[in-house]
Amino acid sequence: MNNQLKLELLNHEYWWGGAVSDGVSMPYGNSEFARQLNPAYTPNQANPLLISNKGRYIWSDKPYNFEFRDGFLNIFDCDGEINKGEGFENLRAVYSAVQERYFPAKGQMLEPLMFTAPQYNTWIELMYDQKEDKILEYAEAIINNGMPPGILMIDDNWQEDYGVWEFHPGRFQKPKKMIERLHELGFKVMLWTCPFVSPDSATYRLLADKDYLIKNKNGSIAIREWWNGYSAVLDLTNPHAVAWYKSKLDYLVNEYGVDGFKFDAGDPMYYRNDDQCEISIHANEHAEYFAKFGMQFTLNEFRACWKMAGEPIGQRLCDKLHSWDTNGLGSLIPNGLAQGLMGYAFTCPDMIGGGEYQNFIANSERLDQELFVRYAQCSALFPMMQFSAAPWRILDQEHFQYCLAAANLHQQFGEEILALAHHAADSGEPIIRHMAFSFPDEEFARVNDQFMLGDHILVAPVVEKGAIERIIHFPVGTWQGDDGSIIEGPCKLNVHAPLSRLPWYRKQS
Repeated sequence: MNNQLKLELLNHEYWWGGAVSDGVSMPYGNSEFARQLNPAYTPNQANPLLISNKGRYIWSDKPYNFEFRDGFLNIFDCDGEINKGEGFENLRAVYSAVQERYFPAKGQMLEPLMFTAPQYNTWIELMYDQKEDKILEYAEAIINNGMPPGILMIDDNWQEDYGVWEFHPGRFQKPKKMIERLHELGFKVMLWTCPFVSPDSATYRLLADKDYLIKNKNGSIAIREWWNGYSAVLDLTNPHAVAWYKSKLDYLVNEYGVDGFKFDAGDPMYYRNDDQCEISIHANEHAEYFAKFGMQFTLNEFRACWKMAGEPIGQRLCDKLHSWDTNGLGSLIPNGLAQGLMGYAFTCPDMIGGGEYQNFIANSERLDQELFVRYAQCSALFPMMQFSAAPWRILDQEHFQYCLAAANLHQQFGEEILALAHHAADSGEPIIRHMAFSFPDEEFARVNDQFMLGDHILVAPVVEKGAIERIIHFPVGTWQGDDGSIIEGPCKLNVHAPLSRLPWYRKQS
């Protein structure tokens, strides 16, 4: 079995793949880089795939570690066979080949509203204070401030406890009427859920007796630390545990009219390779089982995933900081492009303004309004966009109007984005595409701050503080801008982009 590999890099060869959170370091090959995928302790999606602009690829059905060093790509610590391919014409050709072979498109779609309208999450606005009256107030404020309705996600702490998927009676008096009202306002409603179960509870004792919980290597029930404390973990390799979990979510759908779910906290970091489960699997594969469970609902969202490219799953980027750097706004485009090149087409950037709540709270008295606007603009022509903090509350009127314009732009492009989503479901091609994917012959491999929406819309958000202009790389062809300008490519231009403008261009020929 070939479970390690050393590959000499070609001249001007660049690579993408591995972990989505490393998109800010892609393309690899120009400097030293290393990543552990065995197991993948990263906060976002991952895939055991590496592809290059010179038409080469690496794939394994099992996780591996890799490094770029001294002109070589080294693959090691793989539990399975490493597959190498070469001879494909360019980045698009090699992506198409590996996608067709290893994660073929299923032809299945998500809920269309995920693409045609903005999403709104209650997390930053309400955090752990999820209450019926406040959720309705938030939803009605969205409408009253002229923003288009879309998906409304009710985040963590709506439930009685982890593993008790019922509305908390102290915070929700009439949850069914609440959801009916949200539907009347034009929203579809998602609820937050996770595979964890609070210990020292009746549910824990029930599931322990049924042997539905993951055990440590010594046979005792595993209690894992995560951001909300310590919990047991459902064994989703056990079909009876899966059926129990599904029955709880189906009840919420049938009894209250819930439309879908945000599936959170299924990261590989909460599992061990030697955990005792119904089926013996690698730590990464638990995230895969969680995703397979969640995609039973056409309205779903995941943040962590493994080897589920090509599947009908909404994939959000991990929580970002309220910052301009590569832990914040600066990561949205490169990491979103990485998602697409790993086969995760149905992508959503993080909550606008940054969804890492502790950082957001720390900055709450000095929020950067310019940053918030540029977050919204950068998200507007992604496949999905998601608000959480209420822009009408935290911004002055001028900055709020810029965010409103970004939300309206997304809605205006809704049917076009939806058509690209259908195409992605059928073909496996990304919705937002790296410049080197759409124009492989024009040396765009290292252009990471603009993207293509399909093959005909070039999007170039401003992602630097204080900037009112930016350099845009135009491929060959005629491009008509949002400002009415006509650009003949190929060329590189410095374009005027005040805070009121998200530069985008449509290919005419």
